[in-house]
Amino acid sequence: MPVTYAVKDHVAVITLDDGKANVYTHEVLDSLSESLDEAESDPAATAVLLVGRPGRFSAGFDLAAMTASAESMRDLVAAGGRFVARLLLEPLPVVAACTGHALAAGALVLLAADHRVGAAGDWKIGLNEVAIGMALPVWAVELARYRMPSSEFDRIVLGQTGGPEEARAAGFLDRVVAPEDLIGEATAAAINLAGLRTGAVRGTKTRARAETARRMLAGMDEDLAGLAVPDARA
Repeated sequence: MPVTYAVKDHVAVITLDDGKANVYTHEVLDSLSESLDEAESDPAATAVLLVGRPGRFSAGFDLAAMTASAESMRDLVAAGGRFVARLLLEPLPVVAACTGHALAAGALVLLAADHRVGAAGDWKIGLNEVAIGMALPVWAVELARYRMPSSEFDRIVLGQTGGPEEARAAGFLDRVVAPEDLIGEATAAAINLAGLRTGAVRGTKTRARAETARRMLAGMDEDLAGLAVPDARA
């Protein structure tokens, strides 16, 4: 399985490694959701750490499913939107260790995490949907609006990507560290957040983010009905 789960020092470590581009399929999204369920029910876990594979946090949605048909594309984008909205409201603190490239839905997962630590390197991070001929769905736009500085919003949603330091300025990352320090720094951040009272974390996230999550999911079917299959020639 590309998604694995382990607990250490009160941190549920959820790792995605498909050996390739770390794409999100329905099966991967289901496995990630099941791992969050496990963390929430695990008395030993009071924080979550999301980790990618070396060089690839995630390339986003599975291209084969995205280009197979309009129905296939819309089903996967809807499933991704529900997962990201769930992650935004996850009652446990969530740290993401960005191990490399993070594009499209991979970058949106970063936006939904509470603390994001990225590895320095020649990576591309951002929302490249427009660059491949696809309009951003409303749920992605609403999440970007919530997390990004207003000065960065327009250029990012229109498809400009950048390296880790540019991603930090745009709101995708909180810190950039040397690659060899990434897991240690992200783990330390998760251990620190694991000491917070879960009820206080849940209540604060709900108060701060519930309206954003509502806007992300409101009218999703109608919005996605007008979404076209990605086409870089469009």
